Amino acid sequence: MKYEKIAFVATDVPEAQQALGELSKLYGNTAPDQAEVIVALGGDGLMLQTLHRHMHRDIPIYGMNRGSVGFLMNEYKADNLVERLNVAEITRIHPLHMTAITSKGEEHEAIAINEVSLLRQSHQAAKIRITIDGKVRMEELICDGVLVSTPAGSTAYNLSAQGPIIPIDAELLALTPISAFRPRRWRGALLPHRATLRFDVIEYDKRPVSAVADHTEFRNVISVTVEEDSKISLKMMFDDGHSLDERILTEQFLF
Repeated sequence: MKYEKIAFVATDVPEAQQALGELSKLYGNTAPDQAEVIVALGGDGLMLQTLHRHMHRDIPIYGMNRGSVGFLMNEYKADNLVERLNVAEITRIHPLHMTAITSKGEEHEAIAINEVSLLRQSHQAAKIRITIDGKVRMEELICDGVLVSTPAGSTAYNLSAQGPIIPIDAELLALTPISAFRPRRWRGALLPHRATLRFDVIEYDKRPVSAVADHTEFRNVISVTVEEDSKISLKMMFDDGHSLDERILTEQFLF
């Protein structure tokens, strides 16, 4: 496809605003709802925000790094942008759907492109029961938390928690504990992408837990269900030869 109507979005940092002005002069700046492609100028945080904001439009998002972290971004260059977009590789990803029940009985839903995390809220470790596809797999995980990661998010919080890096086209989810105390040697699991996970918080009144889907947080949860939302398909664009697959592979050989 030949992309001509480009929408630019940018963070407030000076480098991103400078790039916004430069690119707008060169290529114009179409309103996002009329554009054929959106170019995000910033870091991975802006990329996630842009994907969330335009989640149901089936529009490709191309990021250029003008932030501190840019794993999901392409190198910033003002020249030949249209040509780069026209030959860019498109990676389709599916986010996670989280349903959380709080101690007040409230039900909340949220979408996560990177991961869903359960995190302790107090000085006491959380106690969490893990059920997968209706079968209890772990009666009690004592920990700071636990997360479920998509392949796209496997190099983010999941990797920091010593979770596995997953190739972007692998039909897998990573289940990773955060500072597990018991069972001490458990390092998590790789699950089929169609798995449905349920987390029940044990002693939730004494050991409160938050549930976080990317940047959306709900506090004092008692149960959380997570599954892939296959109905939502997000398009991320990467320069030819620098796909997300290649980045994930490269990341596994960095020391």
